[in-house]
Amino acid sequence: MFSFSLEKFKSWYLPFGIFFTIVLWLLSGISQTENTVSTQESKKINAQPLISVRVRDQIAKNITRNLTINGRTAPSRIVTIKAETDGRVMKIGAKRGEKISMGSLLVQLSERDRFANLAESEAIVKQREVEFLGQKKLANDNLVSEIKLQEAVSNLEKAKTQLIRASLDIDFMNIKSPFEGSLQDRYVEIGDFVKSGDNIATIIDDKTLIVKAEISENDVKFLKVGDLGLAKLSTGQEIQGIIRYIAPAAQESTRTFNIELKLKNDKGALRAGVSTQLIISAEEVTAHLVSPALLSLNDEGIIGIKIIEEKNKVKFIPADIVLASDEGVYIAGLPFTSTIITVGQGYVKSGMRVNLISESDTEATLAAQREKQGQ
Repeated sequence: MFSFSLEKFKSWYLPFGIFFTIVLWLLSGISQTENTVSTQESKKINAQPLISVRVRDQIAKNITRNLTINGRTAPSRIVTIKAETDGRVMKIGAKRGEKISMGSLLVQLSERDRFANLAESEAIVKQREVEFLGQKKLANDNLVSEIKLQEAVSNLEKAKTQLIRASLDIDFMNIKSPFEGSLQDRYVEIGDFVKSGDNIATIIDDKTLIVKAEISENDVKFLKVGDLGLAKLSTGQEIQGIIRYIAPAAQESTRTFNIELKLKNDKGALRAGVSTQLIISAEEVTAHLVSPALLSLNDEGIIGIKIIEEKNKVKFIPADIVLASDEGVYIAGLPFTSTIITVGQGYVKSGMRVNLISESDTEATLAAQREKQGQ
């Protein structure tokens, strides 16, 4: 049998005891060193003075968010006038760019044999009427068949149709404007021969302009036909209009919706094709009015504003600008009651603890100093 005897290992007790004592001593020294360094660093951090910043407490206001969209003015109607009969151009009634009224003469074609055809058609109609009356009288006396009577009716109707065509051909000789507007372009000159279907002129309705723009799928829910909008033209002109159209479906490529704002242009002061900024009121939000000078950039290049949260710590909030005015900018997304850093925001970062100096305290101190200097 194997027997374990401690007597054989008595000589090892002392070396092992000394070894473990030395190891424990070394470990205790490292721990004390770490604790000492940690304590020193903590004291060093606590010993650093906090950066002081000036702050202002303010309460948010209810503001209507504005949607700003880029667009372009355009005529409400653009029509290309085509010839409805053949003929040579004998007269020009309007110049390019000229204001024209409804029914204004644009181009006059040659008469050719139009009036002769009209006279012939009128004579044929009278002849057919006499023939019809004669056939009708005979039919009443049962002297002609019903077929002969209906043949007379058909001939009369054909003659009347030919008369209408001859009359219209004379009307088509004078090509006129279908509405009030401006002559954008003319494609013929005196002496040109045109055929039915040839382009004669392009007319635009600039008495009423529209602003064509595209709105994102996230913002279209705030709009409806009939809403008011403000158009700011690149020429410096501003005019209010009404939304007349919102596309029922988004464009597949951009996922945006086409919209049109109708503008009155009775005096013709506005021009089509001008770059325009469209401003439309949307939802109502709570926002804070601040000076643009209080805005700053974070490390990611995002513009925002710095406020104070619990334990006097700085917090950076991206700026959601809902309205710009002469007084400043309104920013949404901040707490309803916020402590905003007004001076010193450039020296602090998000997460830092700071020493707060209220603007009201500063104003009181300055007032006391002025009063003392006045004495």
